Amino acid sequence: MAHQFFPMRKDCRPIRRAASSAVTGRAEDEDQVCVPMVKPATSKQVSDTVDSSDSRLPYGFVAVVLVVVVLFGSIRFRLRNIPLERDEGEYAYAGQLILQGVPPYQLAYSMKLPGTYAAYAGILAVFGETPAGVHLGLIFLNAATTLVMYMLAAYLFGRMAGVVAAANYALLSTSSSVLGLAGHATHFVVLPALAGLLLLLKALKAKRISLFFYSGLLLGLAVLMKQPGIFFVAFAGVYVLYRECRRGSLNWRNVVKTVGTYSIGAILPLAVTCVVLAASGVFARFWFWTWSYAHEYASVLSIAEGANMFRETFPQVIGPVLLVWVLAGAGLTALLWDRAARTHAPFVIGFLLFSAAAVCPGLYFRPHYFILLMPAVAVLTGLAVSSATRKLHAISHSAIVTALPMVVFVLLFGYTIFQQRAIFFEADPLAACRMIYGGNPFPEALQVADYIRTHTSNEERIAVLGSEPEIYFYSGRRSATGYIYTYGLMEQQKYALKMQREMVEQIGSERPSYVVAVLVPTSWLRQPGSETLIFSWTDEYLQREYEVVGIVDIQEQSNYVWGAAATNYSPQSPFVLYVFKRKGP
Repeated sequence: MAHQFFPMRKDCRPIRRAASSAVTGRAEDEDQVCVPMVKPATSKQVSDTVDSSDSRLPYGFVAVVLVVVVLFGSIRFRLRNIPLERDEGEYAYAGQLILQGVPPYQLAYSMKLPGTYAAYAGILAVFGETPAGVHLGLIFLNAATTLVMYMLAAYLFGRMAGVVAAANYALLSTSSSVLGLAGHATHFVVLPALAGLLLLLKALKAKRISLFFYSGLLLGLAVLMKQPGIFFVAFAGVYVLYRECRRGSLNWRNVVKTVGTYSIGAILPLAVTCVVLAASGVFARFWFWTWSYAHEYASVLSIAEGANMFRETFPQVIGPVLLVWVLAGAGLTALLWDRAARTHAPFVIGFLLFSAAAVCPGLYFRPHYFILLMPAVAVLTGLAVSSATRKLHAISHSAIVTALPMVVFVLLFGYTIFQQRAIFFEADPLAACRMIYGGNPFPEALQVADYIRTHTSNEERIAVLGSEPEIYFYSGRRSATGYIYTYGLMEQQKYALKMQREMVEQIGSERPSYVVAVLVPTSWLRQPGSETLIFSWTDEYLQREYEVVGIVDIQEQSNYVWGAAATNYSPQSPFVLYVFKRKGP
């Protein structure tokens, strides 16, 4: 073979062509649910009163939330067979290994904490080891998060705010602008984080020490899903201290008891995980990837580079949901002109700031990172509608006038869904994948993996030269190397050359039956200053030890060439997958 398999290419990013795009009552303290006043309001009281529907129709509000859950669950169910993307492939492969008794970090290296791996293992065990199984699990996860979102916003600002917040979270977290249809770890962070914050508010009100422990436990689980969950742990801790300081005279014994109990709960999930990984013999590798390498990864980009990435990504994130973000901005201003809303201003502002900080580690600003910000945005939209309704009720008791904020929200909500109709309601799973991810080889990975599975036994190893771990998951074959991603090998960080040498050594030692070479720039993100050992070794090794048995020419309708026909085939696209079979025994 005379192919130069890994020529220098400019970094390119996936093409994301997403489709063009009640009232509350008087708040007596920061943890009290708003309730309507019973007696008629005087002119002096009217700004703090509410329409009684918030208390008369509690089941009606819950019914609306359930309708929202069913709506977005149906959208996700229709697209449940959408091919896995890279992160999903990583989690699914790691979860698959866990089900086979292989601990995290033994055969699959990643800087992410193992909580999402364990969650995926549970999903695969229940729903099956397929893309549909993964996405069915995500349906239930998203439904649970939507319900908790309702409970948190309703606890703060009343049931109307809860309904609006829940609906907006369901919409925002499903939007293709944040890659919401994929089972990213950020989805798994949000559920325990919201549940932990809700429990924290209840603990502060009831002053029950056990609730502080369980709140910390849930927030600790959020960290275990992915490191940015630490910002929600920090927010809860700061808020507890703020509430204690606000009392005037500090009772340090009570502060230590409360914060200490909360902290024990927050630390416990990670502590138990470390013990389990140490007992499994993988703690040293776990520490390297989740701390040593993760620290290097987070320091690669400069502030200027991070700012450029933010300017590029943020307009894409808010593009199809811009009107919802405008409504959230109105909610933020309500903290200035609505006295009842100001009661919870410290919580809302703190939640917003720490959620925004959770998006920022490493300054990479990838679209799905913004899912961590969506709960705070959703709370603000709920606040906007409930505060506006209360103000209009103070001006006029007309039901039509009072209903205007909700009518505006429903129109904005419906229009935002309409903007994304092509993906939500029209495109089939494969077409939706191409619309969201452009030329990335996610649909093609299915057929490549199927070919490998039918030509190998369960015990045979394979290798993927590129960042396509979904191929391991689909094929059910273990990797010959722990480097299921090659991004780290391309980064300008001190471990890059060491990683390349280790990957070369592992593949050479294992002599995998099949090798998939991925010539797609987004599978490598090669940079001008990247180490090149892996490329020079690959060209020589594949030509000496392997023969081409398959070529996937990635196009709008990709061309698959197998067997002898692949030997002399010339790809028409610059994006190609080569499948190699080892020569001889």
